Amino acid sequence: MTAQSATAARVRTGGPSDNGPKIVEHVMGWVLVVVLAMLVTQLGLL
Repeated sequence: MTAQSATAARVRTGGPSDNGPKIVEHVMGWVLVVVLAMLVTQLGLL
């Protein structure tokens, strides 16, 4: 069995595709960080 046939046999499970826009993922990650920082600040946890 070659590596190509092993990867071809894998079934997609509906996760994020590898060829999508990386900038959207990066921006959404930073938005999450900012929202969590605002929440922590508003609750006085820091």
